Amino acid sequence: MKTAVVIGATGLVGKFLTQNLLVDERYSSVKVFARRSLGITNPKLREHIVDFEKLYDWKNEITGDELYSALGTTIKKAGSKEAQYKIDFTYQFESAKAAFQQGVAKYLLVSSAGANENSGNFYLKMKGELDKKTSSLGFRNILIFRPSILAGERAETRRGERFGIAVAKLISSIIPPLKKYQPIKAETVAKFMIQKANELSDSTFKIFELDQIL
Repeated sequence: MKTAVVIGATGLVGKFLTQNLLVDERYSSVKVFARRSLGITNPKLREHIVDFEKLYDWKNEITGDELYSALGTTIKKAGSKEAQYKIDFTYQFESAKAAFQQGVAKYLLVSSAGANENSGNFYLKMKGELDKKTSSLGFRNILIFRPSILAGERAETRRGERFGIAVAKLISSIIPPLKKYQPIKAETVAKFMIQKANELSDSTFKIFELDQIL
């Protein structure tokens, strides 16, 4: 059986990744690294409350078979583009690099629909840069997933986001070219990631776009 590592386990996708990995018989251990406790107990769960600014203190603990990276925030919550970049890009890349150095073979990253390092949009450019940089780390398997707006119950209430999801669903159903940006359930993304992690064993680099995840 395998050991899965989850970065960002308290986030929307990370939460579902953790829940599904804990009940999956193919995994004997699930190690999570997060800024706060998940508030759950499970004999397979190995919870590490960490400071991402001090990766050196805990990077040797990032050991296992698969690394699921689902860390992320918004500019509003982070407070600035610089702060968001640090969380969405720097923390994830440095964690991935540490995992590779510790011998983790398979890397699975939650990116974004429209990710493009040459984009004029800050968020999409950041995600595109992360996709490109992590793809050069040398993992045996690198699987990148590009969902659109994530739907699901969050720990904090985001009324504006709920409205945006409703509008996005409506628009994507009316205008076909915008279907690639239609909302998707976070749990759907998490289950698809685990499915693909267990289907692909050969040396592989793959990007899964929204329509494939759906």
